Amino acid sequence: MELEPVTKATLDMVPGGQDNSTEDAGESRTHTDPVVVGVTSGRHLISGLLGLNIVLLGAALVSGQAFNPQGLKHQEPQVFMLLLMALSIAWMMWYLLWARRKPGLIPHKDHHAGGIAVTVVLMLFAAFSLMLHFVKIGYYFSMKDCQPAVSVLAPFVEAPFLALQTYLLWAHSKDCIHKHKIITRSGLMVILSADLLLWLNAVTEDSIHLQIEMERQENETLSNSPDTVETTEPAGSINETLCDCSTDTMCLILRKGYEILYPFNMEYYLMAGCMLYVMWKNVGRRITPGAAPHHARKLTFQIVRRSGILLGPLFGLLVLIAGVVVFFLYQFWVNNLQQRTTAFLLFYSYHLVVMPIMSLCSVAGMLIHKLERRAKETGLNPTRSLDVTLLVGAGLGKLTLSYFSLVASLAMGPGESQGNLDLSYSILSLIELLLQNVFIIEGLHRDPSLLKEKRKAKKDMDKMKEIQDAGGMSLLDRETDTTAPPEDLARDGITTWYKRATQEICAFLIFSNVMLWIIPAFGAHPQFENGVGKEFFGFSAWFVLVNLGQPLGVFYRMHSVGALMELLIMA
Repeated sequence: MELEPVTKATLDMVPGGQDNSTEDAGESRTHTDPVVVGVTSGRHLISGLLGLNIVLLGAALVSGQAFNPQGLKHQEPQVFMLLLMALSIAWMMWYLLWARRKPGLIPHKDHHAGGIAVTVVLMLFAAFSLMLHFVKIGYYFSMKDCQPAVSVLAPFVEAPFLALQTYLLWAHSKDCIHKHKIITRSGLMVILSADLLLWLNAVTEDSIHLQIEMERQENETLSNSPDTVETTEPAGSINETLCDCSTDTMCLILRKGYEILYPFNMEYYLMAGCMLYVMWKNVGRRITPGAAPHHARKLTFQIVRRSGILLGPLFGLLVLIAGVVVFFLYQFWVNNLQQRTTAFLLFYSYHLVVMPIMSLCSVAGMLIHKLERRAKETGLNPTRSLDVTLLVGAGLGKLTLSYFSLVASLAMGPGESQGNLDLSYSILSLIELLLQNVFIIEGLHRDPSLLKEKRKAKKDMDKMKEIQDAGGMSLLDRETDTTAPPEDLARDGITTWYKRATQEICAFLIFSNVMLWIIPAFGAHPQFENGVGKEFFGFSAWFVLVNLGQPLGVFYRMHSVGALMELLIMA
C-alpha cells in the first residue's frame, strides 16, 4: 500500500481542512490551471522499468523476425505479443468489471486528457482496425495450409484486445486512479508496451511488403529489357505470408483490403499508446475539486457556423480534393515506365504549391499569437507535455528523412531534374514542419480564459475607480452609467478578429495535414521510388531510413490534426 505525503496543498483540497492563510493565494489562481499535487517519479519507477524491459525484449524479437526469419523457428515474436495481449485483456476486465466499482477509486478527473477531437479520431481508427482484423481472419483462414498456427490465431486475440482498449480509453481516459496504484500502473504499462510492439510489428511487416513490391518492380524492369529473355525471381523475394494467392479471387480481394486498412491500424496503436501514457501519469494525481475545464466544449458544426469560418475550410477542401486526384494519378502512373517521370513531377508540384501556403499560414498564426498577448497556462499538465513531446519526436522522422534527401539531392548535382525536385521538396518540408510546430506549441500553451477574465477585471477596477472619484454621483447615476467605453468595444472587435483569423488558419491546416497524412499512409513513397536516395546511400541503408522515417511522419500529420482541432476550439 502506498502512502500519500500529507502537505499543506493536500489539506487545501480536503473539505474542512483548508487553511485560512492560503485564501489570498487561492483567489489569485482562481482562473489558472487546476492546482496539482505532484506525484513523485519514484512511484512510476517499478512500472516504468517493467514497460522498458518488455519493449526492449519485444523489439529484439520483432527485429530478429524481420531481419532473420529463419532464425526464430517457433514464431517467438507472435507468441510473446499474444501473451502480452492476453495479460492486457485480463487487467482490463479486472478494472472495468471490479476495480472501478470500488468507492474512492477515482476522486479526480483530468479534463485535459481524452479531448473530443482525439477521441473521435481514435474511434475512427478503431473501427477501421476492427474491419482489418475481420479481413485478416478471412485471409489467414483461406491461407491456413501455409500459415503458422500463431498467425491464424492472432486476429482472434487482437480484435477483443483492441475493442476492450477502445472502450477503456473512451470511458476512462480522464480517470485519476487512487487505489491499487501499483497494479494499475503495471497494467497500463503492459497495455502500452503491447501497443508499441504491435505498432513496431506493423511497421516491419509493412516494410517487408514494400520491399517485395520494389523487388517485383525491378524484376519486371529486367524482364522487359531486350537483353533478358527469361527472368527468375531471386531467392527470398517471395514472402511466406503471401503464399500463393494469385489463383483465388476472394483471397486477392481480402489481401487488397488488408493492404488498404493497414495504415489505420498502425496509427491506432500509436494514438492509443499516447492516451494510455497520460492515464499512467495520472495515477495518484490530485486536482483541486470544482476546477472546471476551460475548453471542455464539443466540436460541432456550430463552432464553424457561429464563428463565420469560411475561407479556411473552403481552401482546405480544395487542397484535399486536389490531393486525392494527385494521389490516384501518381499511383496509376508511377508503375508505368513511360509515365513515371510525369508521376514524380505531379507529386512534387502539388507539394511545392501546398507547403509554402501552409508555412505562410503558420507564420500568420504566430504573429496573431504575439499581437493577442494571451496569458500562458501554468501548472502541471501531462497531456500538454505529451502533445509537445509527440510533435517534436514524431517530427524528427520527417526531419531526418528530409535532411538525408537534401544531402543526396545536392550530391546528384543541379543537372538532374528529379534531384532538383527532391531538393526543393526537402527544403520546403523542413521549413513547413518547423513553422507549424512553433505555431501549434505556442497555441497549446495559451490559456483561453485568462485574457477574457483579465479584461473583465480591468474594466471592473476602472469602473470602481470612477465611482470612488465621483463622490457626489447619485446611486441612480451609478446604476445607469454602465455603457462600455469606446476603447473597450474596439478591443473586443480586435479580439474577435484575432479569433476568426486563428480559426481560419487552423481549419486550412487541418485539411492540409489530413491530405499530407493520406498520401504516405496509403503507399505513396516517392523518396524511395525516385531512386535519388537509393543511388547515393545504397538500397539497404536508404530502405531502412525511409521505413523508419515515414511511419513517424505519418503519425506526425495525424497528431498535428488533433492539436489543430484543439486550437480551433480554444480560439
